[in-house]
Amino acid sequence: MHKKAHQIPSIPMGRKIYLWQYGDFGMPLLVFPSAAGMAHEWEAHGVIDALGHFIDRKKVKFYCTESNVAEAWTRKENDPAWRIQRHMAYERYVVEELVPFIRLDCKTPNIPIAVTGCSLGAFYAANFALKYPETFRYALCMSGRYDITSFNGLQSIDVYYNNPMAYVGNMNGEHLDRVRANTFLQLVCGRGKWEDGNWQDTEKLGHLLGGKGIPNSADLWGEDVHHEWGWWIKQADHYLAQRFAT
Repeated sequence: MHKKAHQIPSIPMGRKIYLWQYGDFGMPLLVFPSAAGMAHEWEAHGVIDALGHFIDRKKVKFYCTESNVAEAWTRKENDPAWRIQRHMAYERYVVEELVPFIRLDCKTPNIPIAVTGCSLGAFYAANFALKYPETFRYALCMSGRYDITSFNGLQSIDVYYNNPMAYVGNMNGEHLDRVRANTFLQLVCGRGKWEDGNWQDTEKLGHLLGGKGIPNSADLWGEDVHHEWGWWIKQADHYLAQRFAT
């Protein structure tokens, strides 16, 4: 398996960002980590090995980036205004620096990029697809929380526009047309252990997207499907096969 480590200098983040690349050909799939925030998370938990057949058949090329989820969302003792600005810095890194890097690596200007993630990574995937639909054409979101007010309750425009549960229902006009025309969100969540709140958010966001005519599918798996890596591997294998196996 082709595997390569990168460190991408980021002006907005003020440091180099780790990125692991798996595969040398196929649709680029940008992977956002969970609350751990580590670029090597999917490899460490066996996801890359389990999904290696997509790489071997040159269907998918994985780009696993680190995130600043701790400073932006989970360390709630820090100032909420500062924390949302750290998320905005990360957004600029993704859009202005990481996307051009991926497209240059793929040797295809403007190639569509898919996004995915589990737990908080699912929020990142959904949020980026909804805000930048021409860039991120498909989002696989597993076990996500899409109302981020529990992580940052600050009443600010930046928090609002990074809270899918808030802004999707108010989408209209030209941006809504762009989202409808360009992206698809696959939402999935089990209803087993540690998924309380996640499956409800998954269901609610699916209803909001459907009400706005945004292409999506919200699938709830059974009560034996828990918030853990073994199930996310099965879900990723199932939905990526639907999307990229042909």
